[in-house]
Amino acid sequence: MTWFDSADEAGKRLAEAGYLADPATATTTYLAGALEKPLLVEGPAGVGKTELAKAIARATGAELIRLQCYEGLDEARALYEWNYKKQLLRIQASQGDDRSWSETHDDIFAEEFLLTRPLLTAIRREGPTVLLIDEVDKTDVEVEGLLLEVLSDFQVTIPELGTVSAVRRPLVLLTSNATRELSEAVRRRCLYLHIDYPDADREHAILIGQVPGIEDKLARQIVDTVTRLRALELRKSPSIAESVDWARTLVALGTGTLDQATIDATLGVVLKHSSDVDRAVRELKLRQA
Repeated sequence: MTWFDSADEAGKRLAEAGYLADPATATTTYLAGALEKPLLVEGPAGVGKTELAKAIARATGAELIRLQCYEGLDEARALYEWNYKKQLLRIQASQGDDRSWSETHDDIFAEEFLLTRPLLTAIRREGPTVLLIDEVDKTDVEVEGLLLEVLSDFQVTIPELGTVSAVRRPLVLLTSNATRELSEAVRRRCLYLHIDYPDADREHAILIGQVPGIEDKLARQIVDTVTRLRALELRKSPSIAESVDWARTLVALGTGTLDQATIDATLGVVLKHSSDVDRAVRELKLRQA
């Protein structure tokens, strides 16, 4: 499958899928498909890393399979595990048979007892697949070793069944908020893309594209205020999604301008910690004294 014919086409089709990609994002996305290389996307939370994978799936009609990473993630949750309860029932049912243990062993480690998890599911799919390994920096370092076989050869070894190789390589995106440094081995196998908060013009275009009925003036006021908020040292800076939520909130309220009273009433849409609200009020004087 050809994911995209060119970087320009990638940008156009992503835009049609609701994702406004800058030239670097469009080019790297195109290359990930053309070179069949995993793509590591880093950047602060809320800049659209996960949404990029979703948009690629929408733009290409591919199935999106997501592995959400977290501390304590292990092979059984990422790759596969055996259905132990079903295996036990089969063993109990065969106790009166004359079969040897080796025959029973071969029976219970068959395909019908295998529970596939996201990595193996993506490897085995015959249709076009986007595999999203989300927030990989939240896993333990040991999990990266598990990923290396998948990212290097697009294959998985199951001791009881052998090696499963991809019939059709998925397009793989790994996202990271850079909370810890990933190994060079993982980085070496990937193309790299850093996504930051968009500039004012692009974020304005995102609001106009995703919030029907919003006025140009209001969109620019939102972008300006959110930009000022991101310049502060907050526990959680407003994401692009929260900018969109704020815009939708104001449109739903019938507000045509972001005045002081409206900010007072709706600041909780974009700031989710009381300390952040206090700092914004204090340093930007978003409220009247």
